[in-house]
Amino acid sequence: MDFSPSAEQEMIISTVRSFVEKEIYPHEKLVEDLGYVPTEIAADIKAKVLDLGFYACNFPESVGGAGLSHLEFAFVERELGRGSMALTHFFGRPQNILMACKGDQITQYLKPAVRGARMDALAMTEPDAGSDVRGMKTNARRDGTDWVLNGTKHFISGAEHADFVIVFVATGEEATHAGPKKKITTFLVDRGTKGFTIRDGYKSVSHRGYKNMILEFDNCRLPDAQVLGEVDGGFAVMNEWLYATRITVATMSVGRARRVFDMMVDYAASRKQFGQAIGKFQGVGFQLADSLTEIDAADYLTLASAWRLDQGLPANREIASAKLYATEMLARVTDRAIQIHGGMGLMDDLPLERFWRDARVERIWDGTSEIQRHIIARELLRPLGA
Repeated sequence: MDFSPSAEQEMIISTVRSFVEKEIYPHEKLVEDLGYVPTEIAADIKAKVLDLGFYACNFPESVGGAGLSHLEFAFVERELGRGSMALTHFFGRPQNILMACKGDQITQYLKPAVRGARMDALAMTEPDAGSDVRGMKTNARRDGTDWVLNGTKHFISGAEHADFVIVFVATGEEATHAGPKKKITTFLVDRGTKGFTIRDGYKSVSHRGYKNMILEFDNCRLPDAQVLGEVDGGFAVMNEWLYATRITVATMSVGRARRVFDMMVDYAASRKQFGQAIGKFQGVGFQLADSLTEIDAADYLTLASAWRLDQGLPANREIASAKLYATEMLARVTDRAIQIHGGMGLMDDLPLERFWRDARVERIWDGTSEIQRHIIARELLRPLGA
């Protein structure tokens, strides 16, 4: 496996990095202080991405996307990871699960999302069902030819900007070897639908401005046309399209770690103590060496998992390893960066304390570190009948 970018891929990388440095970095402090992205800044970023031709670059050309491979998209996400998630959200990467759209759903949801005419959000997590997706309580029951949804979702990223939400709800129950589990169905729910409310969520220390929202369904009535995929087939749709989102968390963690590392090296080379640059002291130099080694390792793990997807090879374990290692690596690197910068590392004059706070959530969302370890162990043991 050779992950050296081709000339065309180098152009993609440099274009996205330049965009992040010019269009994202200048607004980061403002968004951090405000706790939200001003409408005019969001619209400007989105318009510029559309002009670049990078909006929905994770979708195939057949539906209007840029048709990047998984590996190329990993390069893009790695560069976006250098910037504030609240701002790079408007770079526009609709949920790949929209590829499950059929019939009128293609013209009403899929293609408008790819064009940037409509924005989506994904709703899965509930107050009592995080990692245990099939334990969710939000449900839909049949009423004639319609479905009636009731329940609550929380920690829903991007919902404040969404024109519609892709929501997973329980539509029955089935017996499994581990006991009764919910059958899951996926629905497309438009903002403004009667009985559907989007409200502010919790104030998080990670990724300020990238708000989480609470969704409430109170006898929200939907026709069959709003079902994405098959009735009771939401878990299959989820497994087909969503497991690769963990690569996004891994690649963005690598990108952010590289930005942090650049600051560490510059400071270690310029900061003088006892008559020499602090990087010359073994205690600091070894931290730099460990950090770069771990960043490179996380990078290769992540690119390897994306490459496997491009080859049509099983990648569940590899993706879990990448997500696990990259997010835990980011925590270590940001902590070392603050240690090297000393007291100033904790001041908001520098972005390091923000990177440190932001790093914490990466080990939780899109599957906790414990869930990733469970996936890895399961993939190792299943072939042996355990």
